[in-house]
Amino acid sequence: MSQNKSKAPAKYQKWWGWGADGDKPYAVANKPKFPPFAMDKLGVDILAKDLTEPRLADIDVPASILGDELREQLLSTVGADNVRTDDEMRVVHSYGKGVRDLVRVRRGILGRVPDVVVYPGSGDEVQAVMEACLRADAVLIPYGGGSNIVAALEAEPGEQRVVVSVDMGRMNKVLEIDEQAEIALIQAGALGPDMEEQLNAKGWTLGHFPDSFMWSTVGGWIATRSTGSQSDKYGDIADITRGLEMVMPAAEGSEQRTQVLSLHPLPSYSSGPSVREMVLGSEGRLGIITQAWMQVHRIAEAREIQAYFYPNYDAGLKAAELIAHSDAKPMMLRVSDAAETEFSMANGKKSSTKSHYINKAMQKLMTAKGWNLEEICISFVGFEGSPVHVRYAKSVVNKIVRAQGGMNVGKGPGTLFDQKKYDIPYIRDFLLNMGIPADVSETATPWSRTKEMHDETVKAAEQAFAETGHKGFIMCHVSHSYHAGACQYFTFAVADGSEDNMATYDHVKRAVQQSFMEHGGTVSHHHGVGEEHSPWMEQDISPAGVHIQRKLFEGVDPGENLNPGKIVHDGKPGISSNSADA
Repeated sequence: MSQNKSKAPAKYQKWWGWGADGDKPYAVANKPKFPPFAMDKLGVDILAKDLTEPRLADIDVPASILGDELREQLLSTVGADNVRTDDEMRVVHSYGKGVRDLVRVRRGILGRVPDVVVYPGSGDEVQAVMEACLRADAVLIPYGGGSNIVAALEAEPGEQRVVVSVDMGRMNKVLEIDEQAEIALIQAGALGPDMEEQLNAKGWTLGHFPDSFMWSTVGGWIATRSTGSQSDKYGDIADITRGLEMVMPAAEGSEQRTQVLSLHPLPSYSSGPSVREMVLGSEGRLGIITQAWMQVHRIAEAREIQAYFYPNYDAGLKAAELIAHSDAKPMMLRVSDAAETEFSMANGKKSSTKSHYINKAMQKLMTAKGWNLEEICISFVGFEGSPVHVRYAKSVVNKIVRAQGGMNVGKGPGTLFDQKKYDIPYIRDFLLNMGIPADVSETATPWSRTKEMHDETVKAAEQAFAETGHKGFIMCHVSHSYHAGACQYFTFAVADGSEDNMATYDHVKRAVQQSFMEHGGTVSHHHGVGEEHSPWMEQDISPAGVHIQRKLFEGVDPGENLNPGKIVHDGKPGISSNSADA
């Protein structure tokens, strides 16, 4: 087999937090309003601690159990530069970047660390790696950018077999663009920024920008049914993915151990139950995605993000619903509730007014309107297309906003939001350094239940905070909208810096997720299931739905070699089968 000569990528996230070593951390020094905000909401003095970065040398990393035979097969397949068994790379690939992941890894609770990290450089190499691993009865876990937050990257506790992390980072190219069909063939390991750079150079964009964009990949997006912030125009990843290739186990009785699923990039089809849909969201349970045909678009002539304020969240929700039903067709529609608006205002640089988003004249106008400044809600709406379309869409949105009592405050805040939209994970890490676990959960409902979902979930979280005896804070925004409904994205934090804080966190997380089930939502809108959300799957898709999924995984992977334990679990885990380890 001919080998791709490229080496394993040098770009990877640090083992104990979000981003690469040397990334600029969240700087509270130029955020004078944030320390008093944190003290008010969480009772924590965030200026009282300095971060001491954890050292890998202080952690006992279990030895690899990779045997000589499998090692030699991997080396002969991908080359010595692309087989790593050093402690750092194995720990980097042990977990994703969920709050539970970071708490455990910082405490040296490593669970079942992969025995080897392999970097294939082609679909043929992926197939050869899987062939060798199946022959050795090893476990394979696909790895993209490491940004997963639902425990979809870790091996099962107590796994006795060799665990192989298959890092797709070498497979990072845009291979082909069909300009007439406006589709591009992209390798699964391409990180968001690298992929967009290649597409932009030829005048194209995928239009998929999740919060994890800097550290997530095409294959990871497909495997988790990702949604980007501009999905109102470009669609979810399920809309964008037109065809794909995936290496998977061969049928029982076949002479080969592996085969390649190949789905052509068709606009539509009637070929029985959709195999493409089975792969979307499969989280490595069915195979390893190697490349995909993705819908692309010409870079828009005009693009801008306008900011709006509403007197309260009710008005913002109603406006969002009407905008989604209108002809405006924005590329992004976001509405923050009052709590998240207050959080956003507290994250600005020095300002003489209530917020860097509001000048004195605007604040005076709001007061004159009779608005309670503690209830105001900020909204961002993005517009793309021809200049004529953008002008028309803005006029439609402005009319709806005014009818709901809102006001347009221009492009300035939207520009600032656009610049800072990928910073939230750094804030999460900063809070964790202060002993404040913070996490996110998202769900989707019809428009008729968005307000109910918001209010009841906030109530459930606040009750859970009280039950733990720790101060907490929860906020929310509409992140993605559809004709029928919307996704609401909740962020919560609990001020418990003790060694038992994962039990506190679990109590709040359970309350939030159970509220989703009780008020007509889904277990997850775009983060996936992993092990974190599997306990709620029967409530979400019914026991019959879980039965179908389980039979699918068993049929494709009877030996449970492919990322076992994710999505559906035969045991009865807590939030995660690994939660007791924390």
